[in-house]
Amino acid sequence: MQIQELGHVVLYVTDINRMADFYRDTLGFREIARDSFTALFSGGRTHHELLLIQIGGSPNPERHRGPGLYHIGFKIGDSTEDIKEALVHLQEEGVPIIGTADHTVTHSLYILDPDGNELELYADVSDIWKINPGAIMAPVKPLSL
Repeated sequence: MQIQELGHVVLYVTDINRMADFYRDTLGFREIARDSFTALFSGGRTHHELLLIQIGGSPNPERHRGPGLYHIGFKIGDSTEDIKEALVHLQEEGVPIIGTADHTVTHSLYILDPDGNELELYADVSDIWKINPGAIMAPVKPLSL
């Protein structure tokens, strides 16, 4: 397994509209989608480089109660096979897998680094986001490996 690129950063925020407006209007980030708990931004290189999640809309509310970093996403490939190979490698290294997900455009493994920071290791499995940017907002499904 090898990291190909820093894919995205996910932040927990206290007010989705205030924060999304800041990143869009003040910093000039291109907004891809927004709902009542999340906002996604992309410079066009990939489906999203920044995801904001309002506290209370978090997929892991028991782990993250305050604003700040949720996880950093690292792209490791372009197929489910790349995720399967990473899973075997991580298991051989004794790294616990804390979650998996099928995000429609990506397949993901979630781990913790030695200091407890959450990392998403993902493979791009669809480029539907290029013609439908909202596809990144598809409901998360279980990932079968």
